[in-house]
Amino acid sequence: MNNIKIYIAGHTGLVGSAIYRQLIKEGFSDSNIITTNRNTVDLTNTEDVNKFFERERPDWVFAAAAKVGGIHANSTYPVNFLLENLKIQNNLIECSYKYSVKKLLFLGSSCVYPKLAPQPIKEEYLLTSSLEPSNQWYALAKITGIKLCNAYNLQYKCNFISVMPCNLYGPNDNYHELDSHVLPALIRRMHFAKENKDKKIVIWGSGNPKREFLFSDDLAAACVMLMKNYDAKDIGDLINIGSSSDITIKEVVDMLMNVVGYRGEIIFDSSKPDGTPRKIVDSSKIKKLGWEPSTALYDGLKISYNDFLEKLNQGILRGQN
Repeated sequence: MNNIKIYIAGHTGLVGSAIYRQLIKEGFSDSNIITTNRNTVDLTNTEDVNKFFERERPDWVFAAAAKVGGIHANSTYPVNFLLENLKIQNNLIECSYKYSVKKLLFLGSSCVYPKLAPQPIKEEYLLTSSLEPSNQWYALAKITGIKLCNAYNLQYKCNFISVMPCNLYGPNDNYHELDSHVLPALIRRMHFAKENKDKKIVIWGSGNPKREFLFSDDLAAACVMLMKNYDAKDIGDLINIGSSSDITIKEVVDMLMNVVGYRGEIIFDSSKPDGTPRKIVDSSKIKKLGWEPSTALYDGLKISYNDFLEKLNQGILRGQN
């Protein structure tokens, strides 16, 4: 393991940075890990990615780079969410085959599953019915990535693993008010509402949908465990990773109000879309392999809020007021 070369695509993001921390925690050194940024390698550019893989020849690839966002962003930029993600993942997966990567882990999302899938969602429910319209563009790209990994495994005997995490949160999240996911967007809005002494906050949707949340470092521990100990043939086409518990948006809002210290009124605007009514993945497969999440939601939210405050104080918060 000491001489293995590991490429983390998207190492500054929520998932990629967590994978980096986990690798260091498990004894890998900086000399094992290769990273890039948009100034050095444009992952949407096939020529750029080919040159990088030809030069570096990584043994492992964590494909954690993606264009991500919440309902508003998905609805506003459907072309970007479909096309950019297709370009990034196609380049990473094809070059991993072309340059003989020993193992690739592709990060998907639980939004790939049907809107009204039975709960909890098993891996075999993929493509059994219609997607949630509000994030279908991102979901379609990720489904294509899953199937491309599977195709390479079947045709060329590659070792490409696809993982489907539930809703994630943690350090290095995107805290943009409109284009981020629900938890970081709420952290941001509540903080500024507290600072501005706003008496109320209006939140999209009814607050009734239930969501499953997983701390990013817990996901990273699962991903590194899979890369170290399991092959694609051992786990099948894809594997879910979740906390195995869900909570309503109203309940998580109450929890965040306590974490942030906001004491105003919360108004839920039910004229705005809720998205999928309930979404919790069946994580029995990964748990049978020995993984369990270790971070309680309240504790993880405190860490996330401190991360938000740190980035705000440093002036590096995306979409900063």
